[in-house]
Amino acid sequence: MKIWNIRSVKNLIALGAVYTLFSSCAEKSNNSLLDISFIPQPVNITATHKAFSISSKTNIVCKSNDIQAIGKYLSKLLNPATGFSFTVVENNKKIAKGDILLQLNSAGFSLGNEGYEINITPRNLMLSAYKADGLIRGIQTLRQALPPQIENDSIENINWSIPTGTIRDYPKFEYRGAMLDVARHFFTVDEVKQYIDLLTYYKINTLHLHLSDDQGWRIEIKSWPELTKIGASSSVNNEKTGFYTQDDYTEIVNYAAERCISIIPEIDMPGHTNAALASYAVLNKNGIAADLYSGTEVGFSSLAIHKEITYQFIDDVIRELVAITPGPYIHIGGDESHATEHNDYIYFINNVLDIVTMYNKIAIGWDEIANANINANHIVQYWSNKANTQMGIKKGAKVIFSPAQYAYLDMKYDSTTALGLAWAGTIEVDKAYDWIPDTIIPNIKPYQILGIEAPLWSETLQTTNDIEFMAFPRLCGIAEIGWSQNADLNWEDYKVRLAKHKVRLEALGVNYYKSEKVEWVPAND
Repeated sequence: MKIWNIRSVKNLIALGAVYTLFSSCAEKSNNSLLDISFIPQPVNITATHKAFSISSKTNIVCKSNDIQAIGKYLSKLLNPATGFSFTVVENNKKIAKGDILLQLNSAGFSLGNEGYEINITPRNLMLSAYKADGLIRGIQTLRQALPPQIENDSIENINWSIPTGTIRDYPKFEYRGAMLDVARHFFTVDEVKQYIDLLTYYKINTLHLHLSDDQGWRIEIKSWPELTKIGASSSVNNEKTGFYTQDDYTEIVNYAAERCISIIPEIDMPGHTNAALASYAVLNKNGIAADLYSGTEVGFSSLAIHKEITYQFIDDVIRELVAITPGPYIHIGGDESHATEHNDYIYFINNVLDIVTMYNKIAIGWDEIANANINANHIVQYWSNKANTQMGIKKGAKVIFSPAQYAYLDMKYDSTTALGLAWAGTIEVDKAYDWIPDTIIPNIKPYQILGIEAPLWSETLQTTNDIEFMAFPRLCGIAEIGWSQNADLNWEDYKVRLAKHKVRLEALGVNYYKSEKVEWVPAND
């Protein structure tokens, strides 16, 4: 019989401890789901303090064939950093340990079209939602629950674990948008796609494209070809010109739709129309084509309000846009029409609203359109004038909040910012976060708010780096204002979470502004 001495027993215990540590590394975690720095902050998180790990054996199981594309989207996101070739399997596949399950579930009806639930156990991760939109939103949360290196485009040899627990989440507002001005400086299809990817990451669900202005016309209208032949040839300082063919635009729409983002086209009118007026003399009151414009002043242009051809032109433009825009909205602009008499402005907007309605779309306009005969079928986008917005609410319209002093991403961060403007003031990261839409207009009711939008005007922007620098990290905070509940909006808490997103933003390759208002976490923390 073998005799065990004390040293042997101690060695055995030590070896057993090491074995236990390694054999259970996928089932225990020192991290808690509550410690993850999610942006936007989810509605409810329950932590169970173990871990689920993704491995080379992980399959992505789709419980119905109609979400296979979403499974492939998730696989494409996870593959570069993990190096794992995830198999997206059909619904009849038995779910094995380590698999990720995606499913549409009618039980998720209470979470709404974009709500989702993630259940994470040591065995499996299950993401369920009522609609595909909810699965896409939940995938962004899943990404943020993984180590930030998941966003790298090269293989990282680390343990891809997620703390266990449950996340139940849904948005506060139906509409959470960003606007990109492609008229003053043009941005290519690929540049717009890059922006869409970043919007998706922070659960933005709408991209509003400002397609026309004094400086340029950016969308092909086949019945009016001079708009792009002439009107697309200018820009601010003639630095970056171009336009989208209708096929280009459709490519953007489809790319956004795969990420459950809706595209809203804007044709600004009756002002901000010099590019159109330079393209067609007939659209001018005096019948003489305007000169192309490359400056930045506003308020000097107007379509001919009382010419029949003007409304044929608008009808053609909207008809062609409607044919390639599956979403419910068409934006008609309507702002800063200083060259149009007030009564003429109302006459014009009323006619344009009728045209949009005729094509079964909902018209959105900047808050000035509230002066016209708007009703519950129209949307007022507040950017400057509270009285206009209150007038629109009284007429039954809903509101999108884009207050220039908080939400305009083209405003400088401070007086030293090289890019951007400052006519609405400077907007540091804390100011962009520290506002509540419900309090902007006195006595507004929740049902009267459609949502929020962060516009990015491009007078001073020419590159993707420019877009990213002005949008991030301010857009992260505005995304949270649109998604998270008011009770969860707290700057002191948010800035800590934002600081930890430094590594994620850098892994995503984002050229963000390193605000001194935030104590950015070093990359190795």
